[in-house]
Amino acid sequence: MMRSNLKKFKIKSKTPLAVDDFIEKILYEPKVGYYSSKDPFGKNGDFITSPTISNLFSEIIGIWLISAWEKMGKPKIFNFVELGPGDGSLTKVIISTLKKFPEFNKAIKIYLYEKSLFLKKIQRQNISNKRIKWIKNFNPIKKGPVIFFGNEFFDAIPIKQFSNINNELFEKCYSVENNIDIIEKFRRASKKDKAQIKTFETLKKLKFVEFPKKGLIELNPIIKKINKLSGGILLIDYGYLNYNNSNTIQSVMGNKKISAETMLKNLGKSDITSLVNFNLLKEYFLKNNLKVKKVVTQRFFLERMGIIERAQILEKKMTNEKQKYMKETLSRLLEEKQMGSLFKVIFGYKNKNNNFFGFE
Repeated sequence: MMRSNLKKFKIKSKTPLAVDDFIEKILYEPKVGYYSSKDPFGKNGDFITSPTISNLFSEIIGIWLISAWEKMGKPKIFNFVELGPGDGSLTKVIISTLKKFPEFNKAIKIYLYEKSLFLKKIQRQNISNKRIKWIKNFNPIKKGPVIFFGNEFFDAIPIKQFSNINNELFEKCYSVENNIDIIEKFRRASKKDKAQIKTFETLKKLKFVEFPKKGLIELNPIIKKINKLSGGILLIDYGYLNYNNSNTIQSVMGNKKISAETMLKNLGKSDITSLVNFNLLKEYFLKNNLKVKKVVTQRFFLERMGIIERAQILEKKMTNEKQKYMKETLSRLLEEKQMGSLFKVIFGYKNKNNNFFGFE
């Protein structure tokens, strides 16, 4: 049993809440949830993402977008949707980068898909450009291929957790009593969840199953739009290819990982995420008629896209102090023990051309 002040989240029911439903309330409850009430980004926040570490990351994504547009035959209308844009840093740099490519700049339509009203305000402050449209769904996108991009998007969607006991699935839940006491419980998994989990080869014979049900639901309209208009989805996130039956839910506060106990004591004050199962994502894309490029590390992708060469060009015009800072940030993006290896890149797509850059 763990004690935490839950009154502000209005979790009153003694009926156990599944892990994903519990975490979603903590993260997104209007006005009090983590993403609904504070700016989590940067040195003064709880974590730093690749776009806020270095503009080079965002430039490379912009260059990749241009290359994808070219591979698709330079369509006159080309849609770009950033999923969960954070503080808007990536799109801000991309807009600046695109000015150097007038033909592509004329074709691209940029949309930001954001759930948090609080973060939307921050994004609007950071990006003052009439071309940007914030959307709640993908209905406004009607013509032209579409590329969806998410950096640390999928990890922020709460997951379900199950224990396999004597070949029977039991779902992990949290029971909340007196608005204070959090009790971990297990209940028999629903027939629907068991049936869906059984369809994935990736999840078979596991003793502990993490299943991104809400994440897959989020992906459904995206995949439908890609299948209808062509295009793809590029996701960069921290995660794994080979699952080892471990609990991957983690929490960060003040740019440091905190324990599960500390997390439960500070609900609404810390970020809660989980590692992304990239083989499961690949399997889901293939099941839904998308082709999938080889899953690669962030280091592999960024280096193939020329990030080191771009840094060398910029370095010539920099002071020693700025050169040092750029090398430090580049190291953070590329080093094996930092983001370089832990972060993976996956691209699911529908297009005649298969030769998209960054994966070979």
